Parts: sequence; structure tokens; C-alpha cells
Amino acid sequence: MKSSLHALAATAARAAAVVALAATVAQPALAQDPPSCRAVRFADIGWTDITSTTALASAVFEGLGYQPTTTVASVPISFAGLKSKQLDVSLGYWWPVQEKALAPFVAAKSIQVLEPPNLSGAKATLAVPSYEYEAGLKTFADIAKHREELDGKIYGIEPGSSANAKIQKMIDTNQFGLAGFKLVESSEAGMLVTVQRAIRDHKWVVFLGWEPHPMNIEMSMNYLAGGDDVFGPNYGEARVYTLTSPDYVTRCPNAGKLVSNLRFTTQLENQVMQAVMAKEKPADAAKAYLRKNPQVLDAWLAGVKTYDGKDGLPAVKAWLGL
Repeated sequence: MKSSLHALAATAARAAAVVALAATVAQPALAQDPPSCRAVRFADIGWTDITSTTALASAVFEGLGYQPTTTVASVPISFAGLKSKQLDVSLGYWWPVQEKALAPFVAAKSIQVLEPPNLSGAKATLAVPSYEYEAGLKTFADIAKHREELDGKIYGIEPGSSANAKIQKMIDTNQFGLAGFKLVESSEAGMLVTVQRAIRDHKWVVFLGWEPHPMNIEMSMNYLAGGDDVFGPNYGEARVYTLTSPDYVTRCPNAGKLVSNLRFTTQLENQVMQAVMAKEKPADAAKAYLRKNPQVLDAWLAGVKTYDGKDGLPAVKAWLGL
């Protein structure tokens, strides 16, 4: 009788163990990020596009139960902060303009560059209002043909900028027959006011344009072809990469998965930047964009959990009120 009781007890114990194991397997996997990863420390280099993308990423992290913070820092200071692990993530490595500055950190493996870029298709080159483009000013070689309509002027941005230097060099070397043209230097805001006034009056103007920037949705404009030797191929193409401290993706795998997933488009950034430049708080502009365009979350949150291990996508949508 006693042996039968022992057998029953052993069977019951084995069954209980199986049930407990099944319950454990059925539970959602934890995010596996240690407590030190809950605070996600972003660097913002102070450019409106990076302020906007950082606000978007921070909103998603907040919806996942993380505690994102942002430090506004110059490019060199942001690099130093990532190297020393005082900062975790920067969404603002612009290639090729920052390539030389970052090269020593990459060589020393003290900063990780995530592939692929978080933004492709950025550009910076000369542009004109669409009515000029349609009238025949389509390339750099066409500018000199319309010297009179343009009043012999090309509008740049602030003095000392690398873009202005490229324009001035074209003039000084008579590239594209531009000798005698005048580079009009101003602030970004001053240049845009001048261009908007010209468009209002249907006057001719050629100016430095770039994307992402709200100008691309606020004005009907076209970029000029043929300037590869001046601004680089594909209309002065640039790419933007995500940087992390050297071991961040392995040390914080769930948070690292999200920052690795982030992809933006120029149109997305144009829209969020427009709100930010209209003095809307970046966090509010980011949340408003995500509520109107929740489809972007699908790819960003693929394979990403909340900090406490639940499915990330429904959690963030619920946090946004969707």
C-alpha cells in the first residue's frame, strides 16, 4: 500500500513539473535587457532633422516602457560621449560630411556604425522654383544662359558654410560659365524668405536646396542636374546612419533591436521637421506623426518587446491611443 502511495506521489510530482514547465514556456519571453538599459540615452547634434528622428525614436521607446533621455551635443562631443558610454545612441551620423571626423572612432572600434543607414536619399545641391525648371533651367549648365533673369545671383546660406564655398569656387573658376555671378550669403531662414518672396512674385531665383527639409513640401521646386563634380553624385546624395556605443546592441539586445530597425524617409522627416520648425515641441510632433502614420511602427517594432517582455507593437499603439 505504501509503495502504491509513493508511486502516485511521484507521478503527481512529475505531472506538476510538466505543468509548471509548460506554463513557463507559454509565458512571453522577457526583453532580456538589464535594468541599466532601461534609460536610453540619445545624442541630438542639434540639427532639426536629427531632433525630429530622435523624438520619434524616443516616443516609441517610451511606449515600450523604457526611459529615453536626450542630450543636445555637438558632433565631436556626441562622438566622445558614445565612446565613453555616457551616451548610447545617435541617429545623426551624416555621411559623407562627418566621415573624416568619425574615422578614428571606427578604426579604434570605440563607436559602432549600424548598417544599413537610417535615411537614404538625402541631397543638397542647387535648386530652382518649378516654373523656372519647366521654362528650361534644368541643369547647372543652364544657369549662365539665364543670367539676366536671375540678376546674376546665386543664393546660399550662412557665411563660412562648405556649400557656399563650393558655389564660390564655381564662380571663381568660371565653371559652367558662372564668372561674374554673385553669391548672396545669408542665414537659412533669410535665404528661404528671399526664395519664397521670389516665388510669390514669380521672379527667377537659383538657390541652395536640400532634403530632408520642409522647403520640399512648402515650395514647388526642382533640383538641378549636372552638378556632380561640385556637390557629388545623385544631387549631392548623403546618407544618415545610426551610431551606438561599442557594445550597446549586445549589452541591450531589445533596445538594440529597435534602434537597428529604425528607417526614415525624406518625406517623413520633411513633415515632422515642418511641425518642429513651426515651434511645436518635438515630442508632440513625433506623437502626432505616429498617430497619423502608425504603419511605420510595423517594421520598427518587428521582433521588439516592451521592457517587461510583452509584444511591442500593440503596446506602443495602445500607448499612442490607437
